[in-house]
Amino acid sequence: MKTYAIGDIHGMIHKLEKLLDILQPTHDDTLLFIGDYIDRGPDPKAVIDLLLRLIADGYRVLPLKGNHEEMLLDYLAGREDGVMWLYNGGRATLRSYATDQGRVVFPREHLDFLGDLLLFHETESHFFVHAGLLPNRNLENPDRNACLWIREPFLSSTYDWGKKIVFGHTPQRDGPLVQPNKIGIDTGAVFGGQLTCLCLPDETFVSV
Repeated sequence: MKTYAIGDIHGMIHKLEKLLDILQPTHDDTLLFIGDYIDRGPDPKAVIDLLLRLIADGYRVLPLKGNHEEMLLDYLAGREDGVMWLYNGGRATLRSYATDQGRVVFPREHLDFLGDLLLFHETESHFFVHAGLLPNRNLENPDRNACLWIREPFLSSTYDWGKKIVFGHTPQRDGPLVQPNKIGIDTGAVFGGQLTCLCLPDETFVSV
């Protein structure tokens, strides 16, 4: 049984399809997605459609929430005016969900999927989260805002949380970031970089 942790997709459906074709996961494996399925890229709706198909087909899928899903949910719930979300790639998501008549329609199953996203996931050896964690704070009560948004002081921290932190959110220009206490797997798929998967327990990488 393997765990495949997949970095930020941002609507890059063709890269996700190619990656899954290479991985050839079985129903005994775990597909863990680190968040940011939507915004910026060409087809966020198709990405979520694919994740829902994997779930329907009986694959073990663990989707985490990214800050982009948080911004969309805040906009839909009226908690934010959407300006920051649109500035950060939200228009691509609106286009993806637009009907032939120009109306933007989010299917109920997509809204349910977004509303049920996990903030983090942990195993005996690894802790998976979208953005990162506050240093000097244990894993029992992680800060919610940090899980979705943090860059520094997390990125430069050498703090030992007791488990290796696997995260996305901050694009790595030269491939995955590998440090003793953390692994960054956002390799800028939507910015012309690769879509990267961390394969556990071997701790190897597959990128497309």
